[in-house]
Amino acid sequence: MKHAPHRPKLRLPQTQVPMDVLAPAPPRRRISGAVRAVRRLVLVALWTLIAMVIQSALLLLPGRTGLGAAKRAFPRFYWGSLCWLIGLKVRIIGAPAHRTADGRPVVYVCNHTSWLDVLVLGAQLDACFIAKSEVGTWPLIGWIARLGRTAFTSRQRTRTAGERDAMRERLDSGDSLILFPEGTSSDGSRVMPFRSAFLSLAEAPTGAAQRPPLVQPVSLVFDRLAGMPVGRSNRLVFAWYGDMDLASHAWPLLQMTDMGATMLLHTPMNPEGFASRKALTAATYRAVADGAATLRQNRPVQPANEGSPDAELGKAAFA
Repeated sequence: MKHAPHRPKLRLPQTQVPMDVLAPAPPRRRISGAVRAVRRLVLVALWTLIAMVIQSALLLLPGRTGLGAAKRAFPRFYWGSLCWLIGLKVRIIGAPAHRTADGRPVVYVCNHTSWLDVLVLGAQLDACFIAKSEVGTWPLIGWIARLGRTAFTSRQRTRTAGERDAMRERLDSGDSLILFPEGTSSDGSRVMPFRSAFLSLAEAPTGAAQRPPLVQPVSLVFDRLAGMPVGRSNRLVFAWYGDMDLASHAWPLLQMTDMGATMLLHTPMNPEGFASRKALTAATYRAVADGAATLRQNRPVQPANEGSPDAELGKAAFA
């Protein structure tokens, strides 16, 4: 009998346990937090049901322009509404790249900490997610992912070539993609090494120009809680990793107030300027990891690679 794959466990130092979350809150605060969480859950559930009906209808519209473009725009509105409903404010540094004039799409490469990443990235980027195939089997979440036009991958070596070709077809058709090259989520205290195999889709020529897509590194850190900067003691409030189930993680999180995240969009990289896929992977990792580290320290930060040889290309992609 096959067993469902488990998310890899991460062993954490005891000092990183969020003691303020484990400590019992006063009765009045516990009641107000529970009421807040229930209210948010009800609103999220109602909005999700309405959005599923709307997006199901929009997917029936032909084409990618005019009314047909609504099936790409509506998911961003949906994810942004969820951020607002749960009280998550997002700060943006930099700007997302767009499909270039000669038809080159964008592959956004981001670190992965939580299910909240999907809400933040989905609201800000005109792109589809790449997710493991198990996500498509999860109740409700799988339906939402399909309505959002998520591209699924099994990560099995025997199917790698076919799935890579399918994702390249998505790029050729005009879709940009969002990729988590760590392969799993982390505890939020660091960015785990990127797997170069995930960036294989950035090597193939796409679009009318038959050139590879641009790659834009993105650093995402959840850095505000109860209106205060997030430190080591409470960073795990946001992190969803290992064998955590969604319900037990979401319930205390939805009781929180004044949550915030910062999304740092670095200058896009041109895969043609790198000697190999591993070199491209290393460059994207440095940009994402260094940016995330600076954000975790609550220090001022600017997008990486401003002075790179591809800076002019990157700036043109912002137009």
